[in-house]
Amino acid sequence: MLIDAQQSALLVIDVQEKLLPGVHQNEQLVNSCKWLMGVAKLMKIPTLGTEQYPRGVGPTTETLRELLPEEDFIAKTVFSCANSKDCSTRIDQLNRQQIVICGMEAHVCVLQTALELKDQGKDVFVVVDAISARNPTDTEFAIRRMDKAGIHLVTREMVGFEWIRRSDAPEFKDFSIRFLQ
Repeated sequence: MLIDAQQSALLVIDVQEKLLPGVHQNEQLVNSCKWLMGVAKLMKIPTLGTEQYPRGVGPTTETLRELLPEEDFIAKTVFSCANSKDCSTRIDQLNRQQIVICGMEAHVCVLQTALELKDQGKDVFVVVDAISARNPTDTEFAIRRMDKAGIHLVTREMVGFEWIRRSDAPEFKDFSIRFLQ
């Protein structure tokens, strides 16, 4: 199954500034999430961001926060976005069957969200080069577990090229100049 720009939404999970220093390859994680958010904006893909207990942990890193309006960030205290009433309601309001996921931590919020959204009947795509955790072993085993559960594992370029689909698409030139250099 290909990712369809008309049927997908991007979910950026818990990339919070205060937590980033302890996350493996955190700079690469932020850059990959930023890349996906930029392509989503180019392709007019709805995007939501979540924040795990922002009152205590703080907000999403400014690098990503500046890419979305304030109202598109959803606070939560449960690990799974699908288990958060506010987040689940916002996802449902997007009316998109496919959910593309990036963020952290891979073995907690990303994993639980992916599994529960799949159980709810969504087609879930986790961007493996745009997720991380404090311990790389946790990310590795989260990816293995999601794979066994039937979650679609993709890379950010797979997502971008599947959203665009054609080299003669109006967005392709901008995509190739801004995102493939």
